[in-house]
Amino acid sequence: MTSKTSFVLFAGTGSALGLVLAAGAALAAEAVAVDNAAAESAVYEDAGEITVTARRREERAQDVPIALSVVGAETLEATGNFTLGQVQQLVPTLQVFSFNPRNTNINIRGLGSNVALTNDGLENGVGVYIDNVYYGRVGQSQFDLVDLQQIEVLRGPQGTLFGKNTTAGAINITSRLPSFEPEFSGEATLGDYGYHQVRGSISAPLIGDSVAFRLSLADTHRDGFLDNVTKGNKAQDYDNFTARGQLLILPSETLSVRLIGDVSRQRQKHVLNVIGAINDTYADGTDIANSFSDRAARAGYTPLPVDPFARKGDSDGHYQSNMKGYGLSGQIDWEVGNSTLTAITAYRWWDWRPSNDGDSTALPIITKAQQANDQRQFSQEIRLSSTGQNTVDYVLGAYYFWQVVRGYGKLAYGSAAANWNLPTVPAIVGNAALDGYESHSTSNPETKSYAAFGQATWNISDAVKLTGGLRYTHEKKSGEYHQFNVVEPSLAGLLPAQAAAALAIRAQFNPITDYETSFTDNSLSGLLSLSWNFTPDALVYATYSRGGKSGGLNLSALPAGVRPEVDPEKVDNFELGLKSEFLDRRLTFNLAGFWTEVSDYQTAITEQVPDTVNFRQYIANIPKVRSRGFEADVVYAPTNYVSLTASAAYADTTYRNYTNAPQAQENLNLGALQDLSGEQLSGVPKFTYTLGADVARPVGGALEVYGHADFSHRSSYNTSATNSAWAQIEGYGLLNARLGLRSEDTRWDISVWARNLTDKDYFQTLSPAATGLVTALIGEPRTVGVTLRTKL
Repeated sequence: MTSKTSFVLFAGTGSALGLVLAAGAALAAEAVAVDNAAAESAVYEDAGEITVTARRREERAQDVPIALSVVGAETLEATGNFTLGQVQQLVPTLQVFSFNPRNTNINIRGLGSNVALTNDGLENGVGVYIDNVYYGRVGQSQFDLVDLQQIEVLRGPQGTLFGKNTTAGAINITSRLPSFEPEFSGEATLGDYGYHQVRGSISAPLIGDSVAFRLSLADTHRDGFLDNVTKGNKAQDYDNFTARGQLLILPSETLSVRLIGDVSRQRQKHVLNVIGAINDTYADGTDIANSFSDRAARAGYTPLPVDPFARKGDSDGHYQSNMKGYGLSGQIDWEVGNSTLTAITAYRWWDWRPSNDGDSTALPIITKAQQANDQRQFSQEIRLSSTGQNTVDYVLGAYYFWQVVRGYGKLAYGSAAANWNLPTVPAIVGNAALDGYESHSTSNPETKSYAAFGQATWNISDAVKLTGGLRYTHEKKSGEYHQFNVVEPSLAGLLPAQAAAALAIRAQFNPITDYETSFTDNSLSGLLSLSWNFTPDALVYATYSRGGKSGGLNLSALPAGVRPEVDPEKVDNFELGLKSEFLDRRLTFNLAGFWTEVSDYQTAITEQVPDTVNFRQYIANIPKVRSRGFEADVVYAPTNYVSLTASAAYADTTYRNYTNAPQAQENLNLGALQDLSGEQLSGVPKFTYTLGADVARPVGGALEVYGHADFSHRSSYNTSATNSAWAQIEGYGLLNARLGLRSEDTRWDISVWARNLTDKDYFQTLSPAATGLVTALIGEPRTVGVTLRTKL
């Protein structure tokens, strides 16, 4: 009997998690189908032939002197992952923290952004690219990932070729091309918590062998994990629809045109905070004045018991995290002699519509709290790259990017606001000032970026290669911020002194603000790398790279002494790596060590306005940050039917010079500032690792049974910008598993699966307030389901 088995290798240094055993037709860039009747060694001969575009041209992943991981389409199927937040469980040095889609931060090796709420004037240090198009806001990437070829996670500065804000790394996502052979794949999933998902893709030629199309759809729904006891409804649900259409046009053998259009819509009842802790004293035992407990007692309000994993919240307000995204792009590739000329044009827009219960109680304190966004972007890239085998391989290009993020903020107060916030103010004054008072704000940070870049690899010999690259970037940023009152309840009937006091309270909570700012920035990024294949299957390399991120815009109500412009960020990265394969490529071992120093590290600060429940956000520079550590992975496939993987990363990411950090909430009685020099950056576990296993076995009748399991662990880390002890999250591990039966020809596949199989209770974030209240976002409980797939 003949059985075909395909192997997917997660290539790269640091988190190669693959060699996933899966049945079915192999993807051209990541798998190889092998007749089991042939010698087993044939399976491994080409198993590492994973094609990546980390250097803007197709290369074998194990030959690229860059620390990277590749997560292939079949691995996404085996694990059931369909969002970036889930993919992070496969890549140890990738961290995705999400309060909601807009307030999502991505870190690689501990760098990129901190865990504070997103500021529209601050760009992430990890660039996200989908089909060669840069996504200006991380929220744009928080829809379902649909019909993918692979995901490449590139570590360290990628400024030479990827450019735009990749001081910490880049995530390069590639979708499947249209096919000139008719294809159809579909799957349907049912699970607990009302989970149901339908995904499908169809591709076929339209005009002979010159025009083909692909249409991909995904629709996902899941009920909420949390109960709102006040309104009797659920929260933390998920409802997403994504569609992507493509045309591939081949006018000649040397010219190709790829047109892509996509639309996504996501609706969530999110965020409902749960109580993680209530503290009545500071760390030294001093009572917190006007603490959360004091306020609740004064209001006659009994909060829910401190039992976060009861998964209950208490909210009287409306909350949602709704968004829509659209995009159009076109890519032209024209082979001219030994070179390819590529042009990529794209326009994207993203609309973010949130609503929040800003006080995390069932009281009408804050009745409206939201920051909506309308983001628009246009990009144009042109590059010329060499093809084939050359003494010098090169990529030359130019890039233009424009973006505007229009922000619309709303904040309104209810009848309980004065009593909650202003215990020493007479009720007649406090209520007149705040009950029904509403303030709005607008902001519009705009970016225009121009760049020219080039990178060349001198193939000194078959074994020794020297790569160098430069990128020059010119950026102009400008913006305005306006905060104004839209509802001002009458102060008639108050004495003049009382009316003046009420107006002063409004000015404290939401000061009327109008200003504009702009700046230009010029930067030079570079790369120098030397690699040596000391055997045909073993590569060592040494790399120095220089990256930069342009300055930011502080468009918000700023505290005294904070500038509206933020200085650029500069990064120096040193790296040593080994990529190797043994035992006829049955065993892969990759290792990298890195040392990264960042000057003027850009960070978002979120702090509570004194005597209020309001928070303000702004950007600041930290003089010096350092990340150093190692990444290692092992992949071993002893037979056609078994593969084992292990990956680990250690990141010692610390503030080297941060003497004026905001004070931790448990020490606010000691002053407004603290020295965090030498402390670990927030949001960064020091040690992470993943383990994986895949097995498959023919059972007769052209059937195959298979199983998959993966375990990921993160050590303790902090989720506050102040490194508060109240926000320290204990380390935890998550186990996922799948067991299935499929036909040898992959026409059908049925499997049962579980995520968080052990039902581990864990926090995603802990957010301390000056009142002593700590709110929490809770990780997902165990979920189980069944999936039916078909491929034709």
